[in-house]
Parts: sequence; structure tokens; C-alpha cells
Amino acid sequence: MNTNGHVVQATNLSKTYSTGGREVEALRGIDLTIAPGEFTVLLGPSGAGKTTALNVVGGLDRPTGGELTVAGEVIAGNGHRAREGQLDALRRKHIGFVFAQFHLLPTLTAVENVLVPMIWEDASDRGRAEGLLRRVGLDHRLTHRPDELSGGEMQRVALARALVNRPALLLADEPTANLDTHTRDEIFELLRELSDEGLAILFATHDHELAERGDTVLRLSDGVIADD
Repeated sequence: MNTNGHVVQATNLSKTYSTGGREVEALRGIDLTIAPGEFTVLLGPSGAGKTTALNVVGGLDRPTGGELTVAGEVIAGNGHRAREGQLDALRRKHIGFVFAQFHLLPTLTAVENVLVPMIWEDASDRGRAEGLLRRVGLDHRLTHRPDELSGGEMQRVALARALVNRPALLLADEPTANLDTHTRDEIFELLRELSDEGLAILFATHDHELAERGDTVLRLSDGVIADD
């Protein structure tokens, strides 16, 4: 963890893509800090830059400019550029990801899907995987495969998988977008509980109702965080 206690600290963060012979500014100088246990919501329509912001913070993409520190690791800033190996280690050890699409492996059971991130750490803790599935309400689905699960159940498996390596930061990109209202609220409440227990969360959504339940709401438009 960095010395000021933040899990995420970004200053003047930018990301520019070259596409079709033109430059597209997906992020334009955003500032962002997230403390342990803080539930931060990025609110904005499709194309606002939410996914880009999560990808940059999560080390899936590199910023074009600005400074970024995540879980004590300097990703960019002051002439520093993290190596790919550093980014891989950061993701494995400190960051969990949840997406709108569940990305479960179809031939594996729920428990086996949760265990997948542990492979990269040369570890396997079936007890922890089963415990997480019980935590998210799937004690009766441990040996079921994705085609035997509902959308809400698959998202619960994906959430348990994101938590299995005990991350400091959870990045959630529209994780409730494909769920009915009741299941959406259940998943969100699970995330709120995890945040209350100390997990830092960055949650991207276009859902204004959900956004207001976060601790901090950042309204993103055209790659810029709007002033309230």
C-alpha cells in the first residue's frame, strides 16, 4: 500500500488511442483516489470512458499520460513505466475483475472456475473457493457448470473468482447490466458488504439509481470527470 493509505491514486490520467488515422482521447486528465473500504462509482453513458478507466487502473491498458499508483505499485509517473511482469503480478495479487459478461469456463464447475486465478500463483485452496461460493449464496451450486446456472448465479461465481486471491481492489465494469432488478440489487448489496469489510471498489455503471448507493460518485463524460 502506498504511504498515503490509498489503494488507487491517479493524477491527470489520460489515454489516447490511434484508430482509423485519427487520435481518440478516451480519458482526458482525470484525478482519482480510492481508499481501503471505499466504494467509488464511475457513472456515465456508453462511450464515456468508464471501461478505459477501469482497464488503465487495472493494468490491462497503459495510460498515455499522468501518474498512477495502485496497491503501492507505481504504474506510471515521473518518467516511470511499469514492466509487463509488474503489471501481471499486480493483477494476480491485488486486483479482482468482474464484468457484465461472466467469462466462466464452460467445462468447469463453479468451484473449479473460482479456483482458476490460483493456478497462476501455484496454489489451490478448494476450501476457500467453496467458502466464497457459500458467501455469495451458492452453497447448493458448487458442482454445477455454467450452463446449469442462471445469469445471477453465474455473476456470483464470477464475483467469488474475483475474490479468491484476496485482492485489495475490485474493478467492476457494469456487472449488473445483464441482470434483472432483483438480482441486480442482491449483487450490489454483496459488493457493499465487501466494501464495508475493507475492500476498495471501483464500480462502473450507467445506472443512476445504483450510483447513488456508492460512497463517492464520479460522473464521467467524454473522458472527463464532471464537476458537481
